[in-house]
Amino acid sequence: MSKPRRLRFGAVVLVVLAAATAAAQGGRQRGFGGFGGYGRLPEGPGVPPRYPPPDFEDGGFTVCKMQYTSVRFEEMGVGWATDYPYAGINLMTRLSELTKTPISHDKDGNPNYWVVRLTDPALFHCGFLYGSDVGTIGLSDQEALRLREYLLKGGFLWVDDFWGNPGWAQWSNEIHKALPEDKFPIQEIPLDHPIRHEMFNILEVKQTTNIQNWRRTHDVHERGMEESPHANFRMIADQKGRIVVVMTHNTDTGDSWEREGEDHEFFVEFSPPGYSLGMNVLLYAMTH
Repeated sequence: MSKPRRLRFGAVVLVVLAAATAAAQGGRQRGFGGFGGYGRLPEGPGVPPRYPPPDFEDGGFTVCKMQYTSVRFEEMGVGWATDYPYAGINLMTRLSELTKTPISHDKDGNPNYWVVRLTDPALFHCGFLYGSDVGTIGLSDQEALRLREYLLKGGFLWVDDFWGNPGWAQWSNEIHKALPEDKFPIQEIPLDHPIRHEMFNILEVKQTTNIQNWRRTHDVHERGMEESPHANFRMIADQKGRIVVVMTHNTDTGDSWEREGEDHEFFVEFSPPGYSLGMNVLLYAMTH
């Protein structure tokens, strides 16, 4: 893949997504069944997970959603199914529109967004794994071992939408079961790191709240200023310096994708920076 020209933060995304969201509000948007207007999307545990069939790869890029067991509860979260399925569906759709990347589709032309357990053989056929609400995650020894193998063999994990100090403590403890802290420390992503400049120049990660909280309060600090003053953009790198885990903590980037066609004000505020970040992370994962 040729390296895309770097663009000013969000400018082209805003133009493309403005047209896309106008179409969504006037009719139906691509996705499983589509959606329109300002209606609430079906999401979460009520949506049956789509597990990949044998030999599911078709040559197109796909994002896989990480399914895990929650061992604690976080306010405004529903465990692994948080933001499922439209965050991933919309992210892949916009990837195909903003880049030349071919994405995997089903027979009806919808993006294939598969749910994968860490113990599934299909895990090693997913180049990009996405997890939500991971402040509730609990990893068994087998799951931790499999995740370690996946990441060190070339896999990539992005975890998003987990908030506050208890959520961070839970996640950091669990990921270090797979990647011990002495060899794989969690680090802030520096301003000059390539992942911040793959397609868009991102100097600050936007703090995004979920759409319900935004409509009620217009406050993005879901755990208050003491525990969630701003978004954190962190990483774990392997021994060669390749990022294997990206962490967007104290922000709900997934809602900036999932809710793009539901509320115009929310869209304008959060979707352009959310997709800018999404494109950079996806392109980094595919090219490193």
